[in-house]
Amino acid sequence: MTTSTATGRAPLLAVRDLRVTSAAGAVVAGLDLTVAPGETVAIVGESGSGKSMTVKALTGLLPEGVRATGRMNLPARDPGRADPERGPAGLEIDLAAPGGAWREVRGSRIALLLQDPFTSLSPVHRCGEQIGWAISGAGRGERVARLLAEVGLPAEVAGKYPFQLSGGMRQRVAIAAGLAADPDLLIADEPTTALDVTTQHEVLELIARLQRERDMGLILITHDLRLARSRADRVMVMYAGRLVEEGPTARVLDAPAHPYTARLAACDPPLTHRLAVLPTIPGSVPRPWSVGAECAFAERCAFVTDACRTAEPLLAEVADDHRAACLRAGTAVPPVPTASVSPTPSPGETRDGDAATASPLLLSVEGAAKRFPGSAVPALDGVDLEIAAGEAVAVVGESGSGKTTLARCVVGLEQADAGRITFHGSATGARRVQIVFQDPYSALNPGLTIGTSLAEALRAAGRPKSEVGELLELVGLPAAYARRRPRALSGGERQRVAIARALAPRADLLVCDESVSALDVSVQAQVLNLLADLRRRLGLTLLFITHDLAVARQIADRVYVMHHGRVVESGPVDSVLGAPAHEYTQRLLASIPAADQAD
Repeated sequence: MTTSTATGRAPLLAVRDLRVTSAAGAVVAGLDLTVAPGETVAIVGESGSGKSMTVKALTGLLPEGVRATGRMNLPARDPGRADPERGPAGLEIDLAAPGGAWREVRGSRIALLLQDPFTSLSPVHRCGEQIGWAISGAGRGERVARLLAEVGLPAEVAGKYPFQLSGGMRQRVAIAAGLAADPDLLIADEPTTALDVTTQHEVLELIARLQRERDMGLILITHDLRLARSRADRVMVMYAGRLVEEGPTARVLDAPAHPYTARLAACDPPLTHRLAVLPTIPGSVPRPWSVGAECAFAERCAFVTDACRTAEPLLAEVADDHRAACLRAGTAVPPVPTASVSPTPSPGETRDGDAATASPLLLSVEGAAKRFPGSAVPALDGVDLEIAAGEAVAVVGESGSGKTTLARCVVGLEQADAGRITFHGSATGARRVQIVFQDPYSALNPGLTIGTSLAEALRAAGRPKSEVGELLELVGLPAAYARRRPRALSGGERQRVAIARALAPRADLLVCDESVSALDVSVQAQVLNLLADLRRRLGLTLLFITHDLAVARQIADRVYVMHHGRVVESGPVDSVLGAPAHEYTQRLLASIPAADQAD
């Protein structure tokens, strides 16, 4: 049996020639995968790369009409971990096997942790019940209590429903439920995407500790390269259903051999400085089944040659345990050029060439207070905030800090209990403020074409529907997209449509509430560049709500840090994130792995 070069141990999972096919064609086009005890393997790539379909195939959870082929081997368990009822025997699984054949695999050998614990936890059953479903025999209550303690939760959580818990606590319950049957391997599919930076750090540290204590293998599915860099022993890079590069994490991400990996890594926004323009990858991921006998990345690659279009390149050895599917394998990929910008202006100033010019105040919030019924603590507790015309201001903080409540009060979706929110300098006296939400699919009517949605926004603003094409072109989309419905667009394209709709009333202030947090790093970079371009072209003012401090560094001139409904620190983004004065801001920055803070 082969061994993992990361751990020197025999693998606890070995997958050979995994292929996933839908009615349209290939979704995953042949993939080998091994994971050793205690090893973390990250699978990274943009949406549509095949990451989630891969792990669904490994757990027998593919959607109807999608089938897998290939073989999966789960060797005999270590005698010290063998379950007397199941025995230590190994399993050889045909990935095309029907659902019933997976009962010995799911939970008992492989556990799946999803991005949103609401997806995996029943809302109508208490947490203790759900954890106990995988536990047989007497002493179930004691075992549930031990599992809760193992994930850092008190025993009384067993009697609560998921909706009574915070996002981080729900994810801990989901982890406890996944560990109940003592699996050999944990598959975590984007387990922290929806969590703020400190909760993300706590959950990842918890998973790492449990992995060490239980000697588990971990497959980490993520589009966050900073997360992969800080947590994984090995990285597998997927693109359009194909494995294009794999190897030790530092080698793959610091010296990528495939142009796609290099471009993906370059798109990751730095925390230490602000770039004039974030690197992006032109175009989008093709449908896996639409790729012919050529390199799947050819249409987006800066180094494409005629040879790249005549045959699909195979994985080739670059160095020890480092392989890439590229004709250039073995040739270093040149770094993507970037340029920094100088420190941000002082409050109330914007740039005009090299000189800073005073800008009029556009929004002021004075002493805003808000308490929701039944809440023991206020959502807003005397918040002061100012935004000058043309300025970009970020509000950062953990979940529950009050940043989204503040944004909703500014837009008028919530009413503050006390304080004053004043808009200055509007020629009409109207509050021309619009909001862009995190999930554009939920914000757009799926039954309407893009053109109809934009026409309605234009009509409400007193503008002719003939300007739909102009709006689409303003956000970098072809006018022909007006005939499409939201489901026909990618996540980044839908977010561009959401921005276009918000611009229809010629808004003075655009409020973005976590509007890039659900996007791939490459698409995130495109949207951030678009917002920066709109600021320059339209004189747009931005209030940007985010839990991602690297995104705040790239988009904002100034930043407000919120904690328990109060602003605890504010100032130029370079000062606050570069030399934080408040202990809470320091803690936020400390929660980001050291690798995340690298240039």
